[in-house]
Amino acid sequence: MKSPLASLLWRSLRVYQVFGANTDVGKTIFTTLLARTARKLWKDDRVTFLKPVSTGAEAESDDRYGTLYYVSIPSDEELLAKCRAFAAQCSHRKGWLFIETAGGVHSPGPSGKTQADLYIPFRAPSLLVGDSRLGGISQTISAFESLRIRGYDVESVLLFKDDAYKNYQYLEEYFCKQYGIPVTSLLQPPRRHDNPERDAEAMETYYGRKDSTETTSQLLELLARNHMDRLRNLDTMATRASQHIWYPFTQQSLVGPKDIMTIDSAHGDYFQTLSEPSQSPDTSVLRSSFDASASWWTQGLGHSNPKLTMAAAYAAGRYGHVMFASAVHEPAMALAETLLDGLKNPRLKRVFYSDNGSTGTEVAIKMGLRAARKRYGWDTAQKLSILGLKGAYHGDTMGAMDCAEPGIYNEKIEWYEGKGFWLDYPTVLCKDGKWSITVADGLRDNFGEGGAYSSLSEIFEVERREADGEHELYEKYIMSTLQRLKDQGRKFGALMLEPIILGAGGMEFVDPLFQRTLVKTIRKSPHLFGESTLSATEAQDANEWTGLPIVFDEVFTGLYRLGRFTPSSLLGVHPDISVHAKLLTGGLVPLCATLASEHIFKVFLSTDKTDALLHGHSYTAHPIGCQVALESVREMQGMEERGDWDWAKTQGWAQASSRTGSQIDVWSTWPREFVEQLSRRTDRVLGVWALGSVLAIHLRDQTGAGYSSNAALGLRDSLGLGKGDAEGGPWNIHSRVLGNVLYVMASQVTSETSVRQLSELLMESIARNKT
Repeated sequence: MKSPLASLLWRSLRVYQVFGANTDVGKTIFTTLLARTARKLWKDDRVTFLKPVSTGAEAESDDRYGTLYYVSIPSDEELLAKCRAFAAQCSHRKGWLFIETAGGVHSPGPSGKTQADLYIPFRAPSLLVGDSRLGGISQTISAFESLRIRGYDVESVLLFKDDAYKNYQYLEEYFCKQYGIPVTSLLQPPRRHDNPERDAEAMETYYGRKDSTETTSQLLELLARNHMDRLRNLDTMATRASQHIWYPFTQQSLVGPKDIMTIDSAHGDYFQTLSEPSQSPDTSVLRSSFDASASWWTQGLGHSNPKLTMAAAYAAGRYGHVMFASAVHEPAMALAETLLDGLKNPRLKRVFYSDNGSTGTEVAIKMGLRAARKRYGWDTAQKLSILGLKGAYHGDTMGAMDCAEPGIYNEKIEWYEGKGFWLDYPTVLCKDGKWSITVADGLRDNFGEGGAYSSLSEIFEVERREADGEHELYEKYIMSTLQRLKDQGRKFGALMLEPIILGAGGMEFVDPLFQRTLVKTIRKSPHLFGESTLSATEAQDANEWTGLPIVFDEVFTGLYRLGRFTPSSLLGVHPDISVHAKLLTGGLVPLCATLASEHIFKVFLSTDKTDALLHGHSYTAHPIGCQVALESVREMQGMEERGDWDWAKTQGWAQASSRTGSQIDVWSTWPREFVEQLSRRTDRVLGVWALGSVLAIHLRDQTGAGYSSNAALGLRDSLGLGKGDAEGGPWNIHSRVLGNVLYVMASQVTSETSVRQLSELLMESIARNKT
C-alpha cells in the first residue's frame, strides 16, 4: 500500500510549481529560463525541470525549450506519488526543482480533476505565468484567485511584455497593491521558426539575453530567500507559540516547544506537520499526520475541501455577514429546510441558529426549562435541574457546564453549580472478541449481569430486546430513581442526552436500549414531575412532549458520525429538541443549529417581548456558515445515496441476528475483524468499540480509569512515531486521549486504503508499547 503523501519541502531542495493562466502563455519558456539561469547563478546546485503531464499535439511539443522529465501515469494517485518520489531523489543534492503543470490552472489531470485541485497535496510555493494576450488580464486574475482560494502561495506572477495590450503594466500595479506580489515581466520570445535548427538558435539567443537573465536572477534570489524564510518560520513557530499562545485543554507547565505540533497545511485526512529535527538536509521537512481526532470532531469532508471552500467564498462574496433578527437569507432558509427534512423527526419544526455546540446546548436547555415551568405552573423563583447521564459533557460555557455532573472540566470553575441529577447506565464493549453489555460491579443489583451478543447489530435490535423484556430492569431502576427524586422535592426541566456515545466524558458507548427506555419512561410518567396543565386535546397530539422535554445533544454523534443522519434512528425515539454542530460545516467554520418542536416554540409566544427566547449573538446564522453547512450536509447525503460507504458496510458488520434472522444497518469504517482482534489484546486492552467513523480503545489501568489516567499516553506516543520515509514520505497518526481511552476517528471521506494503513500501525503500536 502506498503511504500518505507528504508535502514537497526539503532543506536542500527549493521546489516551485509553475501554473499557467491559460494554454500557450509561455510556462515552459519561463520555466526553462528559470532552470538555465539557476544553473549559472548557483553553479554547484542541481537544477531539474519536471513536467508531469503534457498536453496538445506532438507538433507543439515543448522539447524545443530544454531537457524535460515527463511522467505519464494514468491515475491521480500514481501521478502524485511518482512526482513526489522524483522530488525525493532530487533532494539528495542541493538544488532546484521546477514542476510545470499542463495547460491552464483548471486544465484537467488524468482523472478529470482540475490541476488546481489535483496538486493541492504538494503545497509547493507557486509561480503563475499570466496571459499577455487580449483578455489576459481577466484570465490571469481569475487563475490567481483559483489558486489563492485553494491555499496556494503564489510568490510571483510572470508575464511577457506585449506592446499591443500592455497587460503587464496593469497587472504589476494590481498584484502589488492588492496582494504585495511582484510581477516579473520579460520581452516576448521569438516566434517558432519552421526550421528546427534556426528555431533552436533563436531560442538560445533569447535565453542568453542580458535583460532576461538579470530579471530571472532577481526572481530566483527572491525565491531562495522565501524558501529560507519559510523554513525559519516553521523551525521557530513552536518556540514562539510556547511563549505567547494560551492553549485549550492543556496544562502548559507540562508542555514545551518540543511538544507543540507545527502544522504547515492540511489536506484530506492529513495535516502536514514539521518532522523531527534531522542533521541530513535531504530529509523531508514535513510529514503527513493523520488527523485522528478529526480536528476535535469537526472535520468530515477532508481538510481544504474545494466544495466547502467555494461555498464559503460564494457566501462571503454575496453577503459577507448580515444581521439575522427579523430577517432571512437563502443559505439560512435552505439549511433549515434541509436539516428538518433530513432528520425525519415529526416533532421538529423550528431551527434556532447559534455559533457552536456549547452555545447550542444552552439554547436547548433554555427552551426545555421554560416549557417545563409553564407546563407544570412553577414560578420563576423555582430552581429547575436537568436529568442526564453520568460523565456527560455538553460544552464549556457556563450554562453547558452546569448541565454536567462535577468533574475534571468544571469542578475547579468558580461559578460552576451542577444543576442536575445524572443516572448510571450499562455500556457496550467488545472484550476478547465478544460483544457484550458491560455492567459495573456496583450496579448489578439494578441492571443484572449484562450479557454477550453475537454481534453489534444484535445489541441494536432494541425493539426485539424490548419485546423479550430486557428493558424491564432498566425501567425499574429509572422509575425508582425518579420517584426518589420527586420525594426529595427535586424539580426537573429537561432530559439531556448524548445519544449512543458520551464523547468527552470518556467515549462511553451506552446500551441503546437503556437510553430508549429512559426516554420512553419519562414520557409516560408526567406524574413524577408535577401537575400537568396539558389539555385533553393537546394530550392526544402524538408530537406533544410529555413528562419532560427530551433534548438530544447530537453535536458529536450526529450527521453520519455513527453511520446515520441522526443517531436517534438507532434508538427508535425522537427528541423534542436536538442540537447539531461539528460535522454540520465539515470543520470549516463555526455554526450550530438547535431544532425544536412547534409545541416548544409556542411556549415563547406572547405580546410581551420579555417572554421571547432572548438569546443570540452577533454572528447568528451568518451566511458563510449556513452556506458551508448546506454544502456539507448535502454532500454527505449524496454520499449515502451513492453508496460511498458500501465498502465499509461489508467489512463483517452486516450480520443477521442469531435470534430473529433480521439485520440492523449498523456498521463502522473500521473492519469488524480488526476491532475484535484488537480486543483480544487483553494484556493491554480492557475493551474496544467501533461505530460509524469512530474507534475507541479502552486500555487497562491498575490505578483506575478516568480523565487523569495516563494509561493511553504510551500508545498515543507510539502512534506519533509513525512510519519512516516511504514512497509517499514519512507519516504518523496524531491522536488524542481521554484518560485511559485512546480514540481514532476517521472522516466521512477516509478511504479503505487509509483505514488499512491506520489499522496496521495501530496493531504494531499496541504490540510494541508495553506501558
